[in-house]
Order: sequence, then C-alpha cells, then structure tokens
Amino acid sequence: MNRHDHDHVALRANQRGALLVALIVNSVFLVAEVAGGIAFNSLALLADAAHMFTDVAALTIALIALMLTSRPSTARLTFGLERAEVLGALVNGITLLVASAWIVFEALQRVGDPSNVQGGGVLVIAAVGIVINVGSALILLRSKGQSLNMQGALVHMVTDAIGLAGTVVAALAILLWDATWADPVASLAIALLVVYSGFRLLADTVHVLLEGTPSGMDRTEVESTLLAEEGVDAVHHLHLWSLASDVPALSAHVVLAGEVSLHEAQQRGEELKHVLATKYGIVHATLELECHACDDDEH
Repeated sequence: MNRHDHDHVALRANQRGALLVALIVNSVFLVAEVAGGIAFNSLALLADAAHMFTDVAALTIALIALMLTSRPSTARLTFGLERAEVLGALVNGITLLVASAWIVFEALQRVGDPSNVQGGGVLVIAAVGIVINVGSALILLRSKGQSLNMQGALVHMVTDAIGLAGTVVAALAILLWDATWADPVASLAIALLVVYSGFRLLADTVHVLLEGTPSGMDRTEVESTLLAEEGVDAVHHLHLWSLASDVPALSAHVVLAGEVSLHEAQQRGEELKHVLATKYGIVHATLELECHACDDDEH
C-alpha cells in the first residue's frame, strides 16, 4: 500500500468515527425535539424535528455508504463499491427536498391560524439543538476531505443549526410580543434553506455520476503539467472523472519524444503517474504511451 492509499484509508476511518459520534448524539436529540414540539405545540420544533429525522437518516446512510466503499472489488464490480458514497449523497439530497415539502405544507396551514405556542420551552430545546448541531458539524468538518457523502451529512448539520437559530428567533418573538405567527413563518424560512441545500447537494452528486471533471481540478492545467515534463511531446484524449467524489481518476494518451525502449517508456509512465499523484492526488491514472500522435479525432 503506497502513502496515498494509506492516507485515504486513514481518512475513511476518521470519517466513520465522526459519523458514528454525530449519529448517536443527533438520535438522542431527535427524540427530545419531537417530545418538545408536541408538548409546546411548536410547528417550528416539529418542522426541525422532521429535518432532524432526515439528519439521522442522512448520517446512517452516510455511515453505511462509507462502510460499503471499503469492500473489495469483484469480477462484476472491478472498482468495488467506491461510488456507494456518491449514491448516499444522492439519497441525502432527496431526503432534504422531501422534508422541505412537508414543512411548507404544515406551515402554510398554520400561517392563517396560528396556534398557541409555549415560547419558553421552544427556546430551551432549540438552544440545546444548536449546540448539538454545531458540535456535530465541527466533528464532520475535521474529517470531511473532498467526500460528497461527508459533505451531505455536514450540510444536514449546518442547515439544521441555522433552522434552529430561526426557531430561537421565533420563540423570542412569542415570548416578548406574543407573535405566534412567527412560528410558522420561521418554519417556511427553514424550508427554503433546506430546499437550497438539497438542490446544491444533488447538483454536485449528479456531476460526479455524469463523470464530470472533479471539483477544483482544471483539465487544461493537468494537461499542461504533463506536457511540461521532460520527454513528453504531446498529450491527447485526456479525461478526468471521479470514481468516488474524493477519488479522482485520469486516462490519457501521452506521446513520448524520441526513440525509447519499452522499459524506458514504462519508467517514464511511472514518473508521470507519480507527478499526477503528488500534485493532484490522482492515484487512479491510466496512461497510454505512444511514439507518435494518433490520427483520430479527440473524443
């Protein structure tokens, strides 16, 4: 196992630990939030509890997806289950949108007929929730890396913390001015935030599934890096994509200068792969070495 593979395995282990801690803490708070929403008649709390339920589901999906990525490759799945974490992120994005639809439906029913909400209890539970969400987000952030799966879990934590901040504002408005309408209004604001986050996550996930260029990577720059290496005459048919959201891959045809033996060409190829791994973190690189450029068009 080379250093890059070892670092990736260590990162995945850290990610599993972070997800497990966040899952346990948020599961406990979910029960408290549902109980508080019913006891204090707060739609904002119940709306956030619905979001919190998707948080717990998201963390569970993320953890399962991360565990699947460590499974060995097979004859049918030659890359193993690397993309399980991308599918986990896709499911999480969909759950965000479903949760937002429920929140909007419930909030619109209450806007015209505000219920009596006990602001004090709502304030306490929302404040505790903010602490839990921010703490969970920090734990996930430290081990996120470039994983969309971890990003999806992190987005759930951050949006829930912001949503709870809106719930705190609504609770204060109820306590200070008896503004019971603030509860459904805060719920609508939470829903808009959830919709935005869900669409952003889905867009990033679909980009990976369509084998787009990895985020933060420029195809032209990578090609120029290869061309700048000694003994490289030309580079063509260069493709960049992601096996998983944090595992970039590359294939390219590289035209070598002069007459070289098969052994020399193989050594040159290994040197180019080392450059790609060191500079861009591309450890899955397939280079077709040539003595002259192909005549066929780029595809």
